[in-house]
Amino acid sequence: MKNSFIKTAIFTFASAILFKLSRKAMKLRKANSDTYMPSKEFFVDSNINGKKMVFLGSSITDGLASKGKSFVDFLNIEHGVNTIKESVSGTTLAGQEDNSYVSRMKSNLNPNEKIDIFACQLSTNDQRKNKHIGEISNSYNLDEFDINTTIGAIEYIVKYVQENWACPMVFYTCLRKPDPGYEFLRNQLFKLQKKWHFAIIDIWNSKAIKIMNHNNPYFMADDVHPTCAGYRYGWTPIFVKDLDQMFE
Repeated sequence: MKNSFIKTAIFTFASAILFKLSRKAMKLRKANSDTYMPSKEFFVDSNINGKKMVFLGSSITDGLASKGKSFVDFLNIEHGVNTIKESVSGTTLAGQEDNSYVSRMKSNLNPNEKIDIFACQLSTNDQRKNKHIGEISNSYNLDEFDINTTIGAIEYIVKYVQENWACPMVFYTCLRKPDPGYEFLRNQLFKLQKKWHFAIIDIWNSKAIKIMNHNNPYFMADDVHPTCAGYRYGWTPIFVKDLDQMFE
């Protein structure tokens, strides 16, 4: 009798978990359905129409959890931005690997191409892959930045952009569950802003997105990666507003 009761309780508990997971999976599939995908039907005229912008990043820029569609694709299709999406999931700012931010910037982007804005994701991967954060340099010379550290790579990217494209630059932060390492890196980014005078789109600190995600859990596939619905209603409007203001 006792064993039968235990088996029934375990079966009931397991069924409840499976039902909950199934409901979540259904909501995530819906959040990435064609309904939420970028569409020319929603094209909007604004200051960013026709502007050429580079977006250098990793999975969040790429759209890892949203069928390869991110805010970059919304900017392109619905806001007429000529986007160059240089994104590879799981990559880091720091390092000399072929797929690091610095390496891809130098090998995959044309230094002679006219760029209106260069945007770079503040990677969530550097801490997870044990990259040293480094320190802010007193130098402004490209060859003196240590690209094997996250801060050194950021400074190298900023200087390289200045020397090759001479265009405005913007960094954008990402959402994460509470993470002291990423929060420290974000704080360092604001210190770097005082030195280099780039713009910051601070998604990490957006109360509007956090409230929206709380009310619509399917807007996020996990604590880091948005679904297509999350990009449409959360990320993209912020990017449109902030980028548009850069051309006023």
